[in-house]
Amino acid sequence: MEHRARKRFGQNFLSDPNIIRKIVDAISPRSGDLVVEIGPGLGALTAPLLERLPLLHVVEIDRDLIAHLHEQYDPARLVIHEGDALKFDFGTLGERLKVVGNLPYNISTPILFHLADFADKVREMTFMLQKEVVQRMVAEPGTDEYGRLSVMLQYRFNMARLFDVPPGAFRPAPKVMSSIVRMAPKPVEALDANDPELLGEIVTAAFGQRRKTLRNTLRAFLVESDFSALGIDPGLRGERLSLGDFVAIANHCSERRSK
Repeated sequence: MEHRARKRFGQNFLSDPNIIRKIVDAISPRSGDLVVEIGPGLGALTAPLLERLPLLHVVEIDRDLIAHLHEQYDPARLVIHEGDALKFDFGTLGERLKVVGNLPYNISTPILFHLADFADKVREMTFMLQKEVVQRMVAEPGTDEYGRLSVMLQYRFNMARLFDVPPGAFRPAPKVMSSIVRMAPKPVEALDANDPELLGEIVTAAFGQRRKTLRNTLRAFLVESDFSALGIDPGLRGERLSLGDFVAIANHCSERRSK
């Protein structure tokens, strides 16, 4: 099928058969898995996934590509959900989902946060993203890449960067390197923030002005005595704090509010 990639949908179609095989092997689909693919495009991953699965769900927004998928695949084996993945209720598909896909780079961060809302329904997620985004997702404290995305996703998921994918593996070739990342939700008992929303607010504030110290960025949440009680230097910047530090701050604020 001839299809002109649409910039507004962030379309770059995977075409390298060796890379496709490597990604499908990383996903490791088995006959009993409940798998949903985001943005199947021209079916580069869809076809090999269906070779290993009796049924596959896909979420696609492009009407031309949806028509192509309807023509190419048996509806008894490929369930097409037409619409925007950012608005899709993944919880309607069932439990222990495996979510996969080549995520549009222009909206990758909002999609990741949207999917985090369904983490209790997910077994594992394997995505291709811009390498820079994956580096931010798995970044450690004290690095330039470490930020809000790192902290909030690391709170909810165990993540690993698997391998890189060069621009030449796509048509048209993007101007950036891509990476494959695997995300597995942490068990509920490992999520020790009393108020996850408050944790999100604090992390957002801490990284809102990266060059400012915590004394300034978190002044709506902490005073000097709070920093002393927590054993955290208010002269540090947000990127120096670990995930555990942020959870401790959020729980301190939550407990103080409840008194």
